[in-house]
Amino acid sequence: MEAKKESIHPLEAKEQARKYAQSLRCKYVILTNGSLNYFWNLEKGNPEMITTFPTYESLKQSRALTSDISNILKLKIDKYFIALSQDPSLENSAIWKSGDDKLKETYCFENNLRVLRYYQLNAIKSVQTAISDGKTRFLLEMATGTGKTLTSAGIIKMFIRSEVAKRVLFLVDRIELENQAKKDLGRYLNKDGIRVEIYKENKQDWNSADVVISTVQSFTLDNKYQDIFTPTDFDLVISDEAHRSIGGNSRAVFEYFLGYKLGLTATPKNYLKGVEFDETDPRELERRMMLDTYHIFGCDSGNPTFSYTLNDGVKDGILVSPTVVDARTE
Repeated sequence: MEAKKESIHPLEAKEQARKYAQSLRCKYVILTNGSLNYFWNLEKGNPEMITTFPTYESLKQSRALTSDISNILKLKIDKYFIALSQDPSLENSAIWKSGDDKLKETYCFENNLRVLRYYQLNAIKSVQTAISDGKTRFLLEMATGTGKTLTSAGIIKMFIRSEVAKRVLFLVDRIELENQAKKDLGRYLNKDGIRVEIYKENKQDWNSADVVISTVQSFTLDNKYQDIFTPTDFDLVISDEAHRSIGGNSRAVFEYFLGYKLGLTATPKNYLKGVEFDETDPRELERRMMLDTYHIFGCDSGNPTFSYTLNDGVKDGILVSPTVVDARTE
């Protein structure tokens, strides 16, 4: 007679596995059923899917896996966080030492130094708070024109200056966005010693950059990312327009790297709420991709890590409400 198997709750099984691994003085556990593989950093979060096993050396060198997050939690971040990167000598200037906030803002404006708007500052701090809660994936939902790249620059600086990240991968979904991202991120960060490069322009020297920019398509061609990079080469992966740049086969690139993941999108999850489309309709495909994006970034509740919508921007006078014109031709 076959013995009856005793059922066990998944959370209890997980806790038993954690205690057993810790009794063996293990920091990392790899779980596999021969088809799917998961990497579990016992000190940070839950198991995450991986497509390639990391090497022992790469695990030792990864800052995202080994660094103390208290450094990032103690980092002072205010509205001048990026301005001080654009001009690192500011803190020693007479204007800064005066403590007069109006003088500071005027000086930054006259010298084209970017002062973070309140919602950009809140977006950066929301990631800081999520990290303190043990999360490693974040989703920022910010309307077009509200400064996602500037906000990203603040998050990149936060990770690198706190030494939680050594190198950042910034993924875009179109070639023309590579140069724009390099121009903007470089303008915000280069003078602070954070080097920004496009991968295809520096294929032989990419690992000397602090921020590597690439299209997802460049990495997916012949799956070359698996031959060139190890899973721990990037401690933070940022996906611009996340619902497109990590859709389909592109998600394999995103999931290949361990560490922290940040998604940026201007498209709200419920932008097609209550509207049904044919399965062959491209808008229906994008809706499904958007729903999947929330799951990928740990936001199954439907609430992103931070949100600043078109309506928010219109209320604040940052954006103008769009006018729809129906123009028909023959």
